[in-house]
Amino acid sequence: MPLVNHTNLPTFARLREEGQVVLDPERALHQDIRELHIGLLNMMPDAALEATERQFFRLVGESNPIAQFYMHPFTLAELPRGAVAREHIAQYYEPFGRLREEGLDGLIITGANVTHPDFAQEAFWGPLVEVFDWAVENVTSTLCSCLATHAVMQFRYGQRRQRLPAKRWGVFPHRVMDPRHPLVYDVNTLFDVPHSRFNEITREQVEAEGAHVLAESAVAGVHLAVSEDRFRIVFLQGHPEYDTVSLLKEYKREVLRFAHGHRRDYPPVPENYLGLQEQAVLQEFAERILESRDRGRPIPEFPESLVSQRLDNTWHDTGEGVVGNWIGKVYQLTHSDRKIPFMEGVDPSDPLGLRFA
Repeated sequence: MPLVNHTNLPTFARLREEGQVVLDPERALHQDIRELHIGLLNMMPDAALEATERQFFRLVGESNPIAQFYMHPFTLAELPRGAVAREHIAQYYEPFGRLREEGLDGLIITGANVTHPDFAQEAFWGPLVEVFDWAVENVTSTLCSCLATHAVMQFRYGQRRQRLPAKRWGVFPHRVMDPRHPLVYDVNTLFDVPHSRFNEITREQVEAEGAHVLAESAVAGVHLAVSEDRFRIVFLQGHPEYDTVSLLKEYKREVLRFAHGHRRDYPPVPENYLGLQEQAVLQEFAERILESRDRGRPIPEFPESLVSQRLDNTWHDTGEGVVGNWIGKVYQLTHSDRKIPFMEGVDPSDPLGLRFA
Protein backbone atom coordinates (compact mmCIF):
# COMPACT_ATOMS: atom_id res chain seq x y z
CA MET A 1 0.00 0.00 0.00
CA PRO A 2 1.86 3.11 -1.15
CA LEU A 3 1.78 6.26 0.92
CA VAL A 4 0.81 9.44 -0.92
CA ASN A 5 3.02 12.45 -0.27
CA HIS A 6 0.09 14.88 -0.20
CA THR A 7 1.90 17.37 2.08
CA ASN A 8 5.50 18.52 2.59
CA LEU A 9 5.81 16.60 5.88
CA PRO A 10 9.52 15.65 6.21
CA THR A 11 8.55 12.14 7.33
CA PHE A 12 7.66 11.31 3.70
CA ALA A 13 11.17 12.17 2.52
CA ARG A 14 12.74 10.12 5.31
CA LEU A 15 10.62 7.10 4.44
CA ARG A 16 11.43 7.43 0.73
CA GLU A 17 15.15 7.44 1.61
CA GLU A 18 14.62 4.18 3.50
CA GLY A 19 13.19 2.58 0.37
CA GLN A 20 9.50 3.00 1.19
CA VAL A 21 7.16 3.48 -1.79
CA VAL A 22 5.85 7.07 -1.57
CA LEU A 23 3.78 8.45 -4.43
CA ASP A 24 3.61 12.07 -5.52
CA PRO A 25 -0.02 13.32 -5.66
CA GLU A 26 -0.04 13.69 -9.45
CA ARG A 27 1.10 10.11 -9.96
CA ALA A 28 -1.42 8.87 -7.40
CA LEU A 29 -4.27 10.54 -9.30
CA HIS A 30 -3.42 8.54 -12.43
CA GLN A 31 -3.55 5.18 -10.68
CA ASP A 32 -6.81 3.27 -10.62
CA ILE A 33 -6.46 2.37 -6.93
CA ARG A 34 -8.84 3.28 -4.17
CA GLU A 35 -7.60 5.70 -1.54
CA LEU A 36 -7.84 5.30 2.22
CA HIS A 37 -7.53 8.18 4.66
CA ILE A 38 -5.92 7.29 7.99
CA GLY A 39 -5.70 9.75 10.86
CA LEU A 40 -2.81 9.77 13.32
CA LEU A 41 -3.57 11.50 16.61
CA ASN A 42 0.02 12.01 17.72
CA MET A 43 0.12 12.81 21.43
CA MET A 44 3.76 11.89 21.98
CA PRO A 45 6.11 14.45 23.59
CA ASP A 46 8.30 16.69 21.46
CA ALA A 47 11.38 14.45 21.48
CA ALA A 48 9.41 11.54 20.02
CA LEU A 49 6.92 13.44 17.85
CA GLU A 50 8.56 12.98 14.43
CA ALA A 51 9.92 9.50 15.17
CA THR A 52 6.38 8.37 16.05
CA GLU A 53 5.12 9.78 12.74
CA ARG A 54 7.69 7.73 10.84
CA GLN A 55 7.05 4.56 12.81
CA PHE A 56 3.29 4.47 12.24
CA PHE A 57 3.50 5.78 8.68
CA ARG A 58 6.00 3.01 7.96
CA LEU A 59 3.75 0.28 9.34
CA VAL A 60 0.79 1.52 7.32
CA GLY A 61 2.78 2.07 4.14
CA GLU A 62 4.33 -1.40 4.22
CA SER A 63 0.93 -3.10 4.07
CA ASN A 64 -0.28 -4.92 0.95
CA PRO A 65 -0.66 -2.67 -2.15
CA ILE A 66 -4.44 -2.57 -2.42
CA ALA A 67 -4.90 1.14 -1.70
CA GLN A 68 -3.23 4.52 -1.65
CA PHE A 69 -2.75 5.96 1.79
CA TYR A 70 -3.35 9.57 2.71
CA MET A 71 -2.03 10.01 6.24
CA HIS A 72 -3.50 12.83 8.31
CA PRO A 73 -1.45 13.66 11.43
CA PHE A 74 -3.06 15.88 14.07
CA THR A 75 -2.64 16.52 17.77
CA LEU A 76 -4.31 18.20 20.74
CA ALA A 77 -3.64 21.85 21.55
CA GLU A 78 -3.74 21.07 25.28
CA LEU A 79 -0.51 19.03 25.15
CA PRO A 80 2.53 21.08 26.26
CA ARG A 81 4.91 21.80 23.37
CA GLY A 82 8.17 23.62 22.80
CA ALA A 83 8.73 26.14 20.04
CA VAL A 84 10.22 23.67 17.52
CA ALA A 85 7.40 21.16 17.91
CA ARG A 86 4.76 23.90 17.71
CA GLU A 87 6.27 25.09 14.44
CA HIS A 88 6.32 21.54 13.05
CA ILE A 89 2.68 21.01 14.02
CA ALA A 90 1.58 24.38 12.63
CA GLN A 91 3.27 23.66 9.30
CA TYR A 92 2.43 19.99 8.76
CA TYR A 93 -0.44 18.87 11.00
CA GLU A 94 -4.14 19.22 10.28
CA PRO A 95 -6.91 20.60 12.53
CA PHE A 96 -9.26 18.01 13.96
CA GLY A 97 -12.25 20.12 12.91
CA ARG A 98 -11.40 19.68 9.25
CA LEU A 99 -10.80 15.94 9.60
CA ARG A 100 -14.10 15.57 11.42
CA GLU A 101 -15.86 17.33 8.56
CA GLU A 102 -14.13 15.41 5.76
CA GLY A 103 -14.05 12.03 7.48
CA LEU A 104 -11.48 9.27 8.01
CA ASP A 105 -11.47 5.58 7.19
CA GLY A 106 -9.26 4.59 10.12
CA LEU A 107 -7.66 6.29 13.11
CA ILE A 108 -4.49 5.58 15.12
CA ILE A 109 -4.09 7.18 18.56
CA THR A 110 -0.61 7.18 20.09
CA GLY A 111 0.46 7.22 23.71
CA ALA A 112 1.38 10.37 25.64
CA ASN A 113 3.26 11.51 28.71
CA VAL A 114 1.08 12.09 31.75
CA THR A 115 1.70 14.11 34.90
CA HIS A 116 -1.24 13.00 37.08
CA PRO A 117 -2.17 9.57 38.49
CA ASP A 118 -5.72 10.03 37.16
CA PHE A 119 -6.14 10.64 33.42
CA ALA A 120 -9.18 12.81 34.06
CA GLN A 121 -6.88 15.45 35.61
CA GLU A 122 -4.85 15.83 32.40
CA ALA A 123 -5.55 18.92 30.30
CA PHE A 124 -5.90 16.76 27.18
CA TRP A 125 -8.52 14.44 28.72
CA GLY A 126 -11.65 16.21 27.50
CA PRO A 127 -10.37 16.80 23.93
CA LEU A 128 -9.20 13.17 23.71
CA VAL A 129 -12.65 11.92 24.77
CA GLU A 130 -14.21 14.19 22.13
CA VAL A 131 -12.00 12.77 19.37
CA PHE A 132 -12.61 9.19 20.44
CA ASP A 133 -16.38 9.59 20.78
CA TRP A 134 -16.51 11.01 17.26
CA ALA A 135 -14.33 8.17 15.94
CA VAL A 136 -16.48 5.43 17.47
CA GLU A 137 -19.50 6.72 15.55
CA ASN A 138 -17.82 7.77 12.32
CA VAL A 139 -14.59 5.83 11.73
CA THR A 140 -14.45 2.19 10.69
CA SER A 141 -11.85 1.24 13.30
CA THR A 142 -9.63 3.02 15.83
CA LEU A 143 -6.27 1.57 16.84
CA CYS A 144 -5.17 2.68 20.33
CA SER A 145 -1.51 2.48 21.33
CA CYS A 146 -0.28 1.98 24.92
CA LEU A 147 -1.48 4.93 27.03
CA ALA A 148 -4.33 5.55 24.58
CA THR A 149 -5.51 2.01 25.35
CA HIS A 150 -5.43 2.76 29.08
CA ALA A 151 -7.30 6.04 28.61
CA VAL A 152 -10.04 4.47 26.47
CA MET A 153 -10.46 1.60 28.92
CA GLN A 154 -11.05 4.18 31.65
CA PHE A 155 -13.46 6.62 29.98
CA ARG A 156 -15.38 4.09 27.88
CA TYR A 157 -15.47 1.09 30.21
CA GLY A 158 -14.60 2.45 33.66
CA GLN A 159 -11.56 0.16 33.89
CA ARG A 160 -8.57 1.92 35.44
CA ARG A 161 -5.06 0.79 34.67
CA GLN A 162 -3.10 -0.92 37.43
CA ARG A 163 0.34 0.11 38.61
CA LEU A 164 3.09 -2.47 38.06
CA PRO A 165 5.66 -3.28 40.77
CA ALA A 166 8.41 -2.18 38.35
CA LYS A 167 8.58 -0.77 34.85
CA ARG A 168 7.79 -3.35 32.17
CA TRP A 169 10.63 -2.60 29.85
CA GLY A 170 12.08 -4.80 27.15
CA VAL A 171 11.16 -7.25 24.40
CA PHE A 172 8.84 -10.11 25.35
CA PRO A 173 7.45 -13.18 23.56
CA HIS A 174 3.69 -13.28 22.90
CA ARG A 175 1.34 -16.00 21.74
CA VAL A 176 -1.69 -15.60 19.47
CA MET A 177 -4.78 -16.57 21.48
CA ASP A 178 -7.32 -16.71 18.63
CA PRO A 179 -5.71 -17.47 15.24
CA ARG A 180 -9.15 -17.31 13.57
CA HIS A 181 -9.45 -13.57 14.06
CA PRO A 182 -8.64 -11.55 10.90
CA LEU A 183 -6.24 -9.23 12.77
CA VAL A 184 -3.86 -12.09 13.58
CA TYR A 185 -4.58 -14.26 10.55
CA ASP A 186 -1.40 -15.64 8.98
CA VAL A 187 1.00 -13.94 11.40
CA ASN A 188 3.48 -15.83 13.56
CA THR A 189 1.66 -17.61 16.38
CA LEU A 190 4.61 -16.76 18.66
CA PHE A 191 6.20 -13.34 18.23
CA ASP A 192 8.06 -10.62 20.13
CA VAL A 193 6.80 -7.16 21.06
CA PRO A 194 8.62 -4.30 22.87
CA HIS A 195 6.97 -2.88 25.99
CA SER A 196 7.75 0.28 27.92
CA ARG A 197 5.25 1.16 30.64
CA PHE A 198 4.62 1.40 34.38
CA ASN A 199 0.95 0.35 34.24
CA GLU A 200 -1.25 -2.29 32.66
CA ILE A 201 -4.75 -3.34 31.78
CA THR A 202 -5.14 -7.02 32.70
CA ARG A 203 -6.84 -9.84 30.84
CA GLU A 204 -9.52 -9.90 33.55
CA GLN A 205 -10.30 -6.21 32.93
CA VAL A 206 -10.45 -6.72 29.16
CA GLU A 207 -12.76 -9.72 29.40
CA ALA A 208 -14.98 -8.09 32.02
CA GLU A 209 -16.11 -5.64 29.32
CA GLY A 210 -16.74 -8.31 26.69
CA ALA A 211 -13.57 -7.44 24.81
CA HIS A 212 -11.46 -10.17 23.25
CA VAL A 213 -7.74 -10.89 23.82
CA LEU A 214 -5.86 -11.74 20.62
CA ALA A 215 -2.21 -11.83 21.76
CA GLU A 216 -0.75 -12.20 25.24
CA SER A 217 2.57 -12.75 27.00
CA ALA A 218 3.09 -14.89 30.08
CA VAL A 219 5.43 -12.16 31.36
CA ALA A 220 4.21 -8.90 29.80
CA GLY A 221 0.46 -9.58 29.84
CA VAL A 222 -2.08 -8.57 27.21
CA HIS A 223 -0.63 -6.95 24.12
CA LEU A 224 -3.44 -7.03 21.54
CA ALA A 225 -7.21 -7.01 22.14
CA VAL A 226 -10.36 -5.89 20.35
CA SER A 227 -13.64 -4.40 21.54
CA GLU A 228 -16.81 -6.39 22.07
CA ASP A 229 -17.79 -6.08 18.39
CA ARG A 230 -14.41 -7.61 17.48
CA PHE A 231 -13.09 -4.70 15.40
CA ARG A 232 -14.36 -1.16 16.10
CA ILE A 233 -11.65 -0.57 18.72
CA VAL A 234 -8.22 -2.23 18.63
CA PHE A 235 -6.14 -2.11 21.82
CA LEU A 236 -2.34 -2.34 21.92
CA GLN A 237 -0.27 -2.28 25.12
CA GLY A 238 3.06 -3.04 23.43
CA HIS A 239 4.91 -1.08 20.76
CA PRO A 240 5.17 -2.99 17.46
CA GLU A 241 5.90 0.34 15.77
CA TYR A 242 9.23 0.78 17.61
CA ASP A 243 12.43 1.10 15.61
CA THR A 244 15.25 -1.32 16.39
CA VAL A 245 17.03 1.38 18.41
CA SER A 246 13.98 2.84 20.19
CA LEU A 247 14.56 1.05 23.50
CA LEU A 248 18.28 1.85 23.36
CA LYS A 249 17.57 5.55 22.93
CA GLU A 250 15.10 5.41 25.81
CA TYR A 251 17.73 3.68 27.97
CA LYS A 252 20.29 6.33 27.00
CA ARG A 253 17.87 9.07 28.04
CA GLU A 254 17.36 7.46 31.45
CA VAL A 255 21.12 6.98 31.95
CA LEU A 256 21.73 10.65 31.21
CA ARG A 257 18.92 11.63 33.59
CA PHE A 258 20.76 9.69 36.29
CA ALA A 259 24.10 11.24 35.35
CA HIS A 260 22.64 14.76 35.64
CA GLY A 261 20.95 14.05 38.95
CA HIS A 262 17.37 13.87 37.65
CA ARG A 263 16.99 10.20 38.54
CA ARG A 264 18.03 8.62 41.85
CA ASP A 265 18.71 5.05 40.73
CA TYR A 266 20.74 3.80 37.80
CA PRO A 267 18.31 2.36 35.21
CA PRO A 268 18.27 -1.38 34.49
CA VAL A 269 18.77 -2.44 30.88
CA PRO A 270 15.62 -3.42 28.95
CA GLU A 271 14.93 -7.15 29.23
CA ASN A 272 15.61 -9.60 26.38
CA TYR A 273 16.93 -6.82 24.16
CA LEU A 274 20.71 -6.92 24.34
CA GLY A 275 23.29 -9.61 23.67
CA LEU A 276 25.95 -10.50 26.24
CA GLN A 277 28.56 -8.35 24.54
CA GLU A 278 26.27 -5.31 24.49
CA GLN A 279 25.34 -5.85 28.12
CA ALA A 280 29.05 -5.93 29.00
CA VAL A 281 29.64 -2.66 27.12
CA LEU A 282 26.82 -0.95 29.00
CA GLN A 283 27.91 -2.38 32.34
CA GLU A 284 31.39 -0.98 31.78
CA PHE A 285 29.86 2.38 30.86
CA ALA A 286 27.76 2.34 34.06
CA GLU A 287 30.93 1.89 36.09
CA ARG A 288 32.55 4.82 34.27
CA ILE A 289 29.49 7.00 34.92
CA LEU A 290 29.56 6.24 38.64
CA GLU A 291 33.30 6.86 38.83
CA SER A 292 33.02 10.14 36.94
CA ARG A 293 30.22 11.33 39.18
CA ASP A 294 32.08 10.42 42.36
CA ARG A 295 35.25 12.20 41.21
CA GLY A 296 33.51 15.21 39.68
CA ARG A 297 34.69 14.41 36.16
CA PRO A 298 32.79 15.12 32.90
CA ILE A 299 30.19 12.56 31.88
CA PRO A 300 31.64 10.09 29.34
CA GLU A 301 29.98 9.70 25.96
CA PHE A 302 27.27 7.05 25.82
CA PRO A 303 28.48 4.13 23.60
CA GLU A 304 25.39 4.16 21.37
CA SER A 305 27.20 3.29 18.15
CA LEU A 306 28.93 0.26 19.72
CA VAL A 307 25.63 -1.19 20.91
CA SER A 308 23.25 -0.24 18.10
CA GLN A 309 25.23 -2.11 15.44
CA ARG A 310 24.42 -5.50 17.00
CA LEU A 311 20.77 -5.08 17.96
CA ASP A 312 18.20 -7.46 16.50
CA ASN A 313 14.64 -6.56 15.53
CA THR A 314 12.37 -9.53 16.27
CA TRP A 315 9.00 -7.76 16.16
CA HIS A 316 8.61 -5.56 13.09
CA ASP A 317 7.42 -8.18 10.59
CA THR A 318 4.60 -9.36 12.85
CA GLY A 319 3.65 -5.78 13.71
CA GLU A 320 3.52 -5.01 10.01
CA GLY A 321 1.35 -8.10 9.48
CA VAL A 322 -1.16 -7.12 12.17
CA VAL A 323 -1.42 -3.53 10.91
CA GLY A 324 -1.75 -4.85 7.37
CA ASN A 325 -4.63 -7.07 8.47
CA TRP A 326 -6.22 -4.10 10.23
CA ILE A 327 -5.94 -1.98 7.10
CA GLY A 328 -7.33 -4.80 5.00
CA LYS A 329 -10.48 -5.02 7.11
CA VAL A 330 -10.86 -1.22 7.12
CA TYR A 331 -10.65 -1.37 3.33
CA GLN A 332 -13.33 -4.06 3.14
CA LEU A 333 -15.74 -2.48 5.60
CA THR A 334 -15.53 1.24 4.92
CA HIS A 335 -17.70 3.01 2.37
CA SER A 336 -16.19 5.19 -0.31
CA ASP A 337 -18.04 8.10 1.33
CA ARG A 338 -16.28 8.31 4.70
CA LYS A 339 -19.16 10.24 6.25
CA ILE A 340 -21.32 7.09 6.17
CA PRO A 341 -20.75 4.95 9.28
CA PHE A 342 -19.42 1.55 8.27
CA MET A 343 -21.97 -0.31 10.45
CA GLU A 344 -24.78 0.67 8.07
CA GLY A 345 -25.91 -2.57 6.46
CA VAL A 346 -23.56 -4.62 8.65
CA ASP A 347 -24.63 -7.06 11.34
CA PRO A 348 -23.40 -5.29 14.54
CA SER A 349 -23.01 -8.61 16.31
CA ASP A 350 -20.68 -9.90 13.58
CA PRO A 351 -19.14 -6.95 11.68
CA LEU A 352 -16.35 -9.05 10.21
CA GLY A 353 -18.72 -11.50 8.59
CA LEU A 354 -17.56 -14.28 10.90
CA ARG A 355 -19.06 -16.22 13.74
CA PHE A 356 -17.00 -16.78 16.85
CA ALA A 357 -17.60 -19.60 19.29
